[in-house]
Amino acid sequence: MRGDVQGLGADPEFRERLRILTSPPEAPSEAPSEAAPETPPGEPPVSPTWAAGESEGDISPERAEALLARLVWARLVEPGDAVAGTLIAALGAAPLLSLLVAGRSGRAICDRARAAGANDLDERAVAAGVRRWVPRLDRAACLADLDRGIAGQMRILTPETPAWPVALNDLGAHAPLALWVRGHPARLAAPKLAIVGARACTGYGAHITAELASAAGAAGVTVVSGAAYGIDAAAHRAALAAAHPTIAVLAGGADRSYPSAHRTLLERIAATGAVCSELVPGAAPTRWRFLQRNRLIAALARATLVTEAGLRSGSLNTAGHAAALGRPLGAVPGPITSAASSGCHLLLREYGADLVTNEEELRELLELPRAGLPGEGPAGGDAPPAGSARQPPLHRRIIDALPLRGRRSTAEVARRAGVELAEARGALAELALLGHVAQGETPGPEGDEWALQRRE
Repeated sequence: MRGDVQGLGADPEFRERLRILTSPPEAPSEAPSEAAPETPPGEPPVSPTWAAGESEGDISPERAEALLARLVWARLVEPGDAVAGTLIAALGAAPLLSLLVAGRSGRAICDRARAAGANDLDERAVAAGVRRWVPRLDRAACLADLDRGIAGQMRILTPETPAWPVALNDLGAHAPLALWVRGHPARLAAPKLAIVGARACTGYGAHITAELASAAGAAGVTVVSGAAYGIDAAAHRAALAAAHPTIAVLAGGADRSYPSAHRTLLERIAATGAVCSELVPGAAPTRWRFLQRNRLIAALARATLVTEAGLRSGSLNTAGHAAALGRPLGAVPGPITSAASSGCHLLLREYGADLVTNEEELRELLELPRAGLPGEGPAGGDAPPAGSARQPPLHRRIIDALPLRGRRSTAEVARRAGVELAEARGALAELALLGHVAQGETPGPEGDEWALQRRE
């Protein structure tokens, strides 16, 4: 079976399958009426279209071979396999697959990777990996993956695809090798908030989840969750009810409705948002895969919010991934007598999670501008556009470079705003006179520090 895998890239039928799976999807069946995304300083605006560079034309044998290698590796390894991730980063997916198909030993592969700079590889770990991967080499299974993907109207994304969500690259060697997406892959480029929590949630948990999910959508932030019972489902349903797209990340194949009771919910999510998985179509969800799926939810999102969770909730695993990635982490408190909120209280007390109780605190977690800050009008929106006489462009850039909470040095403000230090000093002085910023009483390690002056 090994030799059967290679050479598929030159097979016209195989290339036609790949062409279908990488072509632009149809427009959403029902265009969501969403607000324009509010992106933080320095981030480009998101366009809900298929990424530039995708084509409906024929796929060359070279591109087909590159895609093939990624898809074969996605079948060979379990999610989060750091050994495979390290080898692919060092050698490339296609060359590594060639070595595996040629029957090279773990030692030979390890030596090749070390020569390419992967000096921390353990030869025994590579040898164990080879023993795990070789039995899964199967041409028929690879073709079946593509056929199931086509039947499920999926699209394939890899790190070489323009639509690939680059935030996943922060996972390093644990990053997924490919994504299978049912629905609209371009939704993955939007600013995202992960909302997770207990499966057995209370009425309180479901209510506050719906409120905050709706608020995120209204701010142009897409809710991402795992489509499980309880908090996940409440978050997805609230987004859909407000006509906002939402994203579900599954622990099995993207074509498998799990739990089965959420088949209709997943179809609604795919209609305007995306249902995605790193596992090949048809793959069964397992406990290990659920835990690994959580790392994708945390990595995809700008911030993670746990709205209700007990001490044994799997959502704490997602929170741990978010913290490890350095992503903002928030938690909603509950009654101190409620075991259903004890996990949230643990995150607040011991893990430095931000307290989130309302829309304004959610916006702080997401680092979105708050109503009443300089350059932002009230909810009705009568603020002058950036660059107007009332808000000079340089002032806007300086304000955007300041944190919503805490202080930042003049040098750091200049770096973030992309201006010279002298320009930043002058603009900060002008903004201080206007009452928009305030200088700290004591200098920090880099000199004077500044903070936004909130308006009551």
